[in-house]
Amino acid sequence: MVSPSLLSANFGNLQEDLEMINRSDADWLHIDIMDGVFVPNISFGPPVLQYVAKLCDKPLDVHLMVVNPMNYLDAVKALGARVMNIHYEAETHLHRAIMKIKESGMMAGVTLNPSTPVCMLKDIIADLDLVLLMSVNPGFGGQKFIHHTVEKVRELRELIEKSGSKALIEVDGGVNVETGKLLADAGSDVLVAGNAVFKAESPEGVITALRAL
Repeated sequence: MVSPSLLSANFGNLQEDLEMINRSDADWLHIDIMDGVFVPNISFGPPVLQYVAKLCDKPLDVHLMVVNPMNYLDAVKALGARVMNIHYEAETHLHRAIMKIKESGMMAGVTLNPSTPVCMLKDIIADLDLVLLMSVNPGFGGQKFIHHTVEKVRELRELIEKSGSKALIEVDGGVNVETGKLLADAGSDVLVAGNAVFKAESPEGVITALRAL
């Protein structure tokens, strides 16, 4: 599956990029919400998200890079999001948070920063619908891919299979056709791509190529 990252879209002509996503083979649209506290950047707020939700036909894959992520539960649900993804590092009571997301009708995801080991999910992996591995340090687009993520995908795939979990493995950061092939071969299910899609001469072609990996 492919989930292009809205963070890399042209906000001067967002409608055109969203129409491209609708035409493309993309499965989801990845939306990074940043608060300038959990990560050193601010992305976009409710008015932009409501506009995106109205124009985008693809399911929304919402990634919260914020402190107190559960404060946003109702707002994310109101967008009609398919996935609500919160950081392991940002939520003290992770099991309770995951249960609340699932009860709301959304898929519950947990994100791991590059320095957070996969083993931290051992006691909750069976309850998750999705795990997002960051292959760059979160906060900015266009960063260099951290190659150790490929090994983390293998470790996570082994943990999922041992536990009987049905969680999907998603990877975000520095993903292009070359790194995407490494991740797909290692066992990832969903690739998030920003610059590789939106800065390409043929964005739809890149999405199709990523999906074929």
